[in-house]
Amino acid sequence: MILTDAGPLVAIIDKGEPDHPRCVAALETIALPLVTTWPVFTEAMYLLGDAGGWAAQERLWRLRDRGDLELVDLPSSLVSRSSALMHKYHNVPMDLADATLVALAEARGWTHVFTLDSHFHAYRLSSRRRFTLLPA
Repeated sequence: MILTDAGPLVAIIDKGEPDHPRCVAALETIALPLVTTWPVFTEAMYLLGDAGGWAAQERLWRLRDRGDLELVDLPSSLVSRSSALMHKYHNVPMDLADATLVALAEARGWTHVFTLDSHFHAYRLSSRRRFTLLPA
């Protein structure tokens, strides 16, 4: 399992994305399921709608339906933590999707994230540890 941001989800599905080959190759080294949050899923759906319409969005739904993508419901405490993280990193900036991934990582003790977002180099877990980003 690995926390997954919207960028790789879009790149895996949209063969026209420049990072498609890199993300597909990285996916071969990752134990499924990918894990994400509803804000990340929503962002990916929006981006895929622009890129490939319903057909692309349907492929994202199929990832979830097959169990290759797990959507985590966030308890109130992690929603509050997401807000605090967005405030802390407002100059980076941190969006809601990223904040939920960082909050979930802190809660579960995870340090790896599948992302194309360079902002994750700046984010720190509550333990002050850095994330390990995939693809490298």
